[in-house]
Parts: sequence; structure tokens; C-alpha cells
Amino acid sequence: MFDKILIANRGEIACRVIRTAKKMGIKTVAVYSDADALAPHVRMADEAVRLGPPPASESYLLADAIVAACKATGAQAVHPGYGFLSERESFAKLLAENDIAFIGPPANAIAAMGDKIESKKLAKAAGVNVVPGFLGEIDSTDHAVEIAGGIGYPVMMKASAGGGGKGMRLAWSEQDVRDGFEATKREGLASFGDDRVFIEKFIESPRHIEIQLLGDQHGNIVYLGERECSIQRRHQKVVEEAPSPFVTPEMRRAMGEQAVALAAAVGYYSAGTVELIVSGADKTGQGFYFLEMNTRLQVEHPVTEEITGLDLVEQMIRVAYGEKLAFTQDDVTLNGWAMESRVYAEDPYRNFLPSTGRLTRYAPPPESRTSDAVVRVDTGVFEGGEVSMFYDPMIAKLVSWAPTREAAIDLQIEAIDRYQIAGVGTNLDFLSALAQHPRFRSGEITTGFIAEEYPEGFHGAPEQPATLQAVAAVVAAIAKLDATRALRVDGQLGTPLEASDRWVVRIDGTEHDVTLEADAATIDGASVSLSLGYRPGAAIVEAEVEGETYVLRIARKRGFMTVTTGGRARKVQVAPPRVAALRHHMIEKVAPDMSRFLVSPMPGLLTRLMVQLGDKVEAGQPLATVEAMKMENMLRAEKSATVSKVAAGVGESLAIDQVILEFE
Repeated sequence: MFDKILIANRGEIACRVIRTAKKMGIKTVAVYSDADALAPHVRMADEAVRLGPPPASESYLLADAIVAACKATGAQAVHPGYGFLSERESFAKLLAENDIAFIGPPANAIAAMGDKIESKKLAKAAGVNVVPGFLGEIDSTDHAVEIAGGIGYPVMMKASAGGGGKGMRLAWSEQDVRDGFEATKREGLASFGDDRVFIEKFIESPRHIEIQLLGDQHGNIVYLGERECSIQRRHQKVVEEAPSPFVTPEMRRAMGEQAVALAAAVGYYSAGTVELIVSGADKTGQGFYFLEMNTRLQVEHPVTEEITGLDLVEQMIRVAYGEKLAFTQDDVTLNGWAMESRVYAEDPYRNFLPSTGRLTRYAPPPESRTSDAVVRVDTGVFEGGEVSMFYDPMIAKLVSWAPTREAAIDLQIEAIDRYQIAGVGTNLDFLSALAQHPRFRSGEITTGFIAEEYPEGFHGAPEQPATLQAVAAVVAAIAKLDATRALRVDGQLGTPLEASDRWVVRIDGTEHDVTLEADAATIDGASVSLSLGYRPGAAIVEAEVEGETYVLRIARKRGFMTVTTGGRARKVQVAPPRVAALRHHMIEKVAPDMSRFLVSPMPGLLTRLMVQLGDKVEAGQPLATVEAMKMENMLRAEKSATVSKVAAGVGESLAIDQVILEFE
């Protein structure tokens, strides 16, 4: 076996690979940019080598620097993780030229599958179902319009070398093609160095299902079941699960056999994934079509690991060393159900805008593994560390496993409630709301789920009367316990704060009268049973109210607290009645009118400005484009106005809420 391997990546996937290598007794080398000098993957590895400044183009994408790091440290092999250089044919070839093993597929397979146009031609030749579309060169926007009209709307425009949801645009009309074709080319060029675009038919009511493959260098290839990846936003996966609630055993076999045939056609080995688009309306089991093959380890590989009991990273390392697979297709069994939620640094309450900054609090839920429940957190950040604008916004992958789908979902909800992150916005509330959504729980999902169920954006999980009651009761009980133990500090120690049995709890502006009793509480006249485990100052509180268990996440701020449970954050104030009565005399602070300004909703780079001083604009008109975390974000006018000042220029780095334009 290899003595030492280098991980040519960062974040959670670098940590993930290092964990398996340590388990196998293999020494590890981390690489890092200046932004990641203190990152967990650097501390976990046996050795670490600096690559360069924060931009990936000056660090993680420097193939020559990674080869030099291998030579300097004696690393015999490289695991590329996902993203960065993981699907670069030239990188695999460069390693081979320097007698360094690539823990991945052969270079020719990367080349064959990395070009989405050529891969579809190969898939068709191998007998794999393919989506109708145009696979040739597209010369111009007019040519794209002509092609799209011939295929029939809706169509999907995709960067040929794209992946990870980037470089994709859905077009329902000719105007959509004209608006989006050039942007798709730009994203493809910026992210993958290739501006070629292809167009294919968009399958309506689609499900996104993928088959995990594993092959060795001796011609053996197996499929490890499927993953359901239909919960997506802007073509970026948010929640994945294995197996799929839609796929039958017959479909699984048909999909798996076609995926194996494609892999065999290109001499594939290592881990790889064949992605399929499946018509949710087709119950025959034949309505699935090839999308692409990812010649690397997928972000969502943990759900496959949890239902098969296989460590895919270990298998990749063994295959790269030349070992045969120790099992056959008949040995592959799927056990239970696994869910994965991607925890992103983004603000779902502000249209999922990227959020960067320092993690002032970071405490994931405790990992656990028993015979009937697993909670797993794959992460690569730390408290005090920074979520940078230079890289992907994913903070962690929260994985749960249980014997049934419903139990795995419930484990997700509880684990999300226990997840503490402060300093940046996150999508934790949104993930919890998704897990509770009746349609999601039924399994009747498509790739349009988020757009269909949240057409006006996300505003928190629906309020449940029982949960509201529980929050009021628990907060009052906490206030009493805190008051009993706390001392006033006014330059000297004083007397204990008032520890009343009666409290006024104000939740999102509505007041509730709460009276505490032994193992019970009366809320607005209704009595409920109550018990809780609480340590003064704790951020996580467990309580049982009327026989239901609740996990509350509490963030204390001056004058109030934010209490979150079940995907809903509530602004809460609690006080004895005589103090609460005085609040009615407080003057409310009125928020300033910001409609006169176009401000940057996130830190990023101003890449385009579509107006100039004196221009009149209409509601919905595109005004500027801000690039952040590898994505273009279009900013539009909220109402009709005239540009009175241009406060920022193209190429300028913007801070959050920095003014770009002023209007009159």
C-alpha cells in the first residue's frame, strides 16, 4: 500500500480523505492557500505545503506546484477530492509523467466523460438512453435561438465542461435564450476555462437520480445503488438521499446496467457517478436519460457509504494501488435510508445570497453511530475561522441514517436544531423546513420542488401552535432559572434578579402570559406539562412539552433572544409583568428608507454595470452583476427611477450593503 498520499484539495473533502488515510495507516500531505493556513485539513495532515495566495487560480489549480509538493514530501499518490483539478485530464497525465499515482480514473476516461458533448455521443453508442438535443458547436446567440426552436421549449443551455450547477440556464422562450446564452458562456469560461455550450430538451417534472459506480484496474465494475438528488436550487444540490423513494428494483437494475456499460466502454476504474434525469411522470421504469458522468468522488458520496457499509475513499485508494475489488455485484446490498443536507454559508431570508465572514460560533451536533441511528458531520471549518469569498460556500454535510426514510428525516430535523453557527448566515432553517415539508416527506419531489413550493422566497417554516406554546413555556422557565442563579452587577454585587412564577413572553411582537407551576405551565389560560434540562447560559435546550420533545437553539442578544426550533427563528423577549408593561412606552426605531439605493447584497466583485448617470430605469430592469463564490448575481431595479449617482465601478471589490447606485 502507499506510504504517503497528498490531498490536492481543501475543506471538508480534504478532511474526509485524511480520516480514511489515517485509518489505513497512510501518512498524508495537505496543501493550502494563504486563506487556509490555519484550516482543519492543514492541522489534521502529517505534513502541509503552501501553494500560494487565496485565489484558486494561484493556489489549488496549480498542477505544477502540486507535483512539486509531492516530490518535496515523498508523496506517492494524489487524491484530488472533487472540484479543482479532480476532472482535469492534463493533471492526471502530469502525475503519470512524474511517476505519481492518481487516485481516480484513467486520463482517457476523464477526457471522454469531461466533455459533455462527446460523452453524450459515447453514451448513445454504448446503448445508454440520452436526452434529445444538439451536440455540435454553437456559433452565436442567433444560432442558439435557432437550435432551441428546433428542439422545442423548454430547453437547457449547459457549459460543455460545466458541473456543480454552474454554467446552466433554463430557457422557456427565445428571449430566455437571448438573455442567457452569453452568460452561460461566460460562466463556463470563468469556472472551467471552456466557453462551449450545448443545448438539450428540458425534461418536465424531472427527478435527478445518479448511479454510484466503482471499478478496478482489472475490468471489474459494480454499481452501488442510486442517490436521489432532486432537491436543488439553481441546479445546485441541497439535499440528497439514498436510495430514491421513486426507483423500483427493476429501474435500479436497468439504470445500473446501463451505467456499467458506459463505464466499461471507456475503460473506467475508481469511483464515478452516472447522472440521470428521470421523468417523474413515467412509471414504466424506462423514462430515464443520461445527463453526464462525473469522473470523481461526488459531494454526496456519504449517503451511499451509509447504506452500503463501504468506505468509497478507501476503495479508491486500493484501486489506485492496483488491488482488485473484494466483492462482486451480487455482494452489494442496500441497508436502511440515508439523508444528506448541505449546510451553506448563505442567507435564505435574502434570496439565498452568499454570506462570508468569521465563524464567531461553530458547534456542529455531536456525531453518533448506533445500530438504528447515525448522525455524521463532514466539515472542514472551525470556530474563529473565516468563510472566504474565494471558495465554495459549503460549510458542512449533515448526514443521517436510520432503518426507514421517515426516521432518517426526523434525525435530520433534530440534528439541525442542535447545529450552532454564528457570524455568517446559513441555510439551516431552510434545511429544517424542507425536511418537515409534507411533499418532501411523501417522496413526491422533482428538481422544481424549491421553486414550486417557495415561489415568493423563504420566510421560515410554518408556525405550529403547539411549537409556539412550547417556546413560550420553555423561555419562561429558562428566565426563572436564570433569574434564580444570576446576580445584578452595578459596580458591586447586588441581590438576585426577580425569580417570578409569572412572565410575559413576547414572540415576534405578540405577547403571551405564562404562569409556571411544578412540571407544568399555563400559557394564555391553557395548561401544558413541562420538563426541561437546562444549564444556565446554554445555547441548546432540550424540553418536553405535552409529551413532545423539542430542541431549542438560543442566541442571546442585548434586550432579546432568537429562539430557533424546527426551522423557524423567533425574536423573543421575556420579562415579569411589571417590566413588560413598561415596554409599551418604548419608541420603536424606524428602519431607514433604502429604496433610493442599489446596494451590494453580498461581498463580491462588480463585473458589469448596465446603466450610467442620468439613465431612467424601470422596475425589474437589470442594473449590475456582482460575482461572488463563483456565481454571477444579477441586481435589478425595484421601481422606476433615475440614476443620480454611480458610486462604484466595474472591477471594484464590494462589501456587503455597499452602495453601487443612487436614484432620485
